Amino acid sequence: MADNENTEAVRWSEILNREYGLALALVCLGIWLHAADSLLVATMVPEIVADIGGAELISWTVALYGIGSIVAGAASGLLALQYGLRGPMTLAALLFALGCAVSALAPEMWVVLVGRLFQGLGGGGLMAMAFVAVSSLFPRRLTARAMGAIGTLWGVSAFIGPLVGGLFVEYGTWQGGFWFFAVQALLMAIWVQFALRKAKKPGEAARGRFPVWRLAWLSLGVFFIAYGGIEVSVLQTSFFVALGVMALIVFLILDGRKTENRLLPHRPLSLRTPVGAGLILVLAFSTTTVAITVYGPYLITLLHDEPPIVGGYVMACMSIGWAFVAFLVSGVPEKHDGRMIIFGMSLVTLSLPGYAYSLPNGPVWLIALFAALQGAGFGSAWTFILRRAIRLAPEDEHERVASAIPTLQRLGYALGAAYAGILANAAGLSGDAGPDIITTVAWVVPLACLPAAAIGLVGTFFFTRAKTPS
Repeated sequence: MADNENTEAVRWSEILNREYGLALALVCLGIWLHAADSLLVATMVPEIVADIGGAELISWTVALYGIGSIVAGAASGLLALQYGLRGPMTLAALLFALGCAVSALAPEMWVVLVGRLFQGLGGGGLMAMAFVAVSSLFPRRLTARAMGAIGTLWGVSAFIGPLVGGLFVEYGTWQGGFWFFAVQALLMAIWVQFALRKAKKPGEAARGRFPVWRLAWLSLGVFFIAYGGIEVSVLQTSFFVALGVMALIVFLILDGRKTENRLLPHRPLSLRTPVGAGLILVLAFSTTTVAITVYGPYLITLLHDEPPIVGGYVMACMSIGWAFVAFLVSGVPEKHDGRMIIFGMSLVTLSLPGYAYSLPNGPVWLIALFAALQGAGFGSAWTFILRRAIRLAPEDEHERVASAIPTLQRLGYALGAAYAGILANAAGLSGDAGPDIITTVAWVVPLACLPAAAIGLVGTFFFTRAKTPS
């Protein structure tokens, strides 16, 4: 890895070639499986319930997948340090395939949920491993281009995932949708075995005991937070979120005491370290985003008399904005990383008052515009957050940093969903809520995310002002 900061724009031809093209395709396949699967399942859930029942468990198809993905993401950096990329990436693909097969064969909803947990472990592992692979398979000069390709594929998945699910429901069976992704995951596992056979292997010094106890605390924390966001009432949700936060604090304390087999970087949520400030940025702004994602389609349907698919695709504009801008700016030289991050996070912050106005008042195209603006903000910054974090981190922390970013992103989603649930319920949102209450929720939820955005901007300031190594 070069020590000097790159000052020249990077062309796509430098990564789309025989040397790096196959590695990029492999990374993108892992992202596709993770991103498209969740959207596919959301489309198929009504048909699944109609076939095998379990309407009361629908929310857990998302919650258990999220828990699995967060735990897998937290463990991925350590697994890569201990065993390299080849073994853990193969295991993640096989777990994903197993989860799809279990769900496809499920006679009852609780079996589908078991499959979703395995899919989360596999999909979260594939996503986190993709970040690790970008930091280890490509020179730093090309990391932004690789992340741009990932962001673009994520946006494409926002449209293709529901389309694939709809096609299987309309012309086949929901089981066929799960088998479709199971086959892809199996093929990926085989591909990894051949494609990464020459990848660098860790030394014996990197090996150590696997942190089962710490992962248990992390799992418990995420479980309580996810439950608090699902079973929404002010007292009950607050209680479970508090339990979850306490468990996460225990996890951070225990993990911080370790040396060689830590899951997260040193002082992961401290403004006194550049990487810690960057992870605060990721956690805080992920928390702000998910509240709109959770309630946006529902509010659009109720307040603007639109079918659910319109609300879904309005929110998909966020992914499209992210993908389009990430593709455009991925060749920006390293010397502009700080400016791009500040610009992007400022756009995300500005989108929140835009939502507060447009969600209750409309028109729908204006809501879509602010969704695209928020996505554009993330697209402007996300690739450079990873590149700058890796540049600022010690060399032996690169894998931990690369896997910590998607892990804290998913954790932010869990925290944000629970927080949004408390706000909406406190405002009186229910199945028979009147227009005044629904309108109140539509402006309260976005504005209430501004404190988290402010914390994210503080993290952005400290992250971007730190001097990179010369």
